[in-house]
Amino acid sequence: MTEYASWEFEEGEELRPGRAVLKTIGGGNRYEVCLVWDEGLFSLAVAKVLRPDQAADEKALCDLGLEAEALAALAHPTLVRSFDAVLEGPRPHLLIEHLEGPSLRRLIRRDAAIPLQQLLPLAAHVAGALQYMAQSGYVHLDVKPDNIVMGLPPRLIDLSIARTQEHAARTDGPLGTDPYMAPEQCLPRDEAGTLGPAADAWGLGATLSHAISGEKPFEAGTGATGPERFPQLTLPPLELPEWVPEELRLLVVELMAPDPADRPSCGEAVERLQPLVAELPRKMSLSRRGRLSG
Repeated sequence: MTEYASWEFEEGEELRPGRAVLKTIGGGNRYEVCLVWDEGLFSLAVAKVLRPDQAADEKALCDLGLEAEALAALAHPTLVRSFDAVLEGPRPHLLIEHLEGPSLRRLIRRDAAIPLQQLLPLAAHVAGALQYMAQSGYVHLDVKPDNIVMGLPPRLIDLSIARTQEHAARTDGPLGTDPYMAPEQCLPRDEAGTLGPAADAWGLGATLSHAISGEKPFEAGTGATGPERFPQLTLPPLELPEWVPEELRLLVVELMAPDPADRPSCGEAVERLQPLVAELPRKMSLSRRGRLSG
């Protein structure tokens, strides 16, 4: 197991005056994620803190600033909210809301395939959030089961590599999480073309494929780059089980089309999910604006 540099916070230790760490709850190579009590909010919250070996790194600080800008610019019921950004000082961090509920990945690990009664509304909510981001000039670029918290409504989290579409168009790949990256995210810009909202549509398709089948749409690659690392550059995704409704199967296949121009937008995905949601046993309906009711 990889060991990352840690602040080794003690319970009650303050990130800044009035913001005390209760416990560390996760993280990755760049961030340590902590549950905190914030006196200003008078509430529990989550702090994404740059690890001690990253806290003075210019690239890490720049990326933290870009994430803070994205969170400040976006406000949607299915997107995680941010309350503060501390970009200077010894412990740069973002303060975001504390969400109750397991990740979609955790449910897949426990249950394998996610039932349609749960999957279809989830798909509509996440597709709506991605369409909102696209209309707001942003792309997420890391849509995957780990980044969906299964609450009411489900929430799309982690804007660590989200960026404006203008910035994304200048970005060189690879960028993202390997099994959920659109082909154009897997290659340098001069080989792949421009990153844009179609990459999020592909990530949505890959996430739905994983949730439907219980298996990642592609086996993990064994190489350092190219098709050896990213099978999606040359191979079709995993076939979905026979029980999947044809309309849903076709939507997932089209979302994962190799050519970005051939993929439906996430807004189109919401519209195509509408009749499927309406047929669910609980008689839930989805308006054209993506709201669920029942």
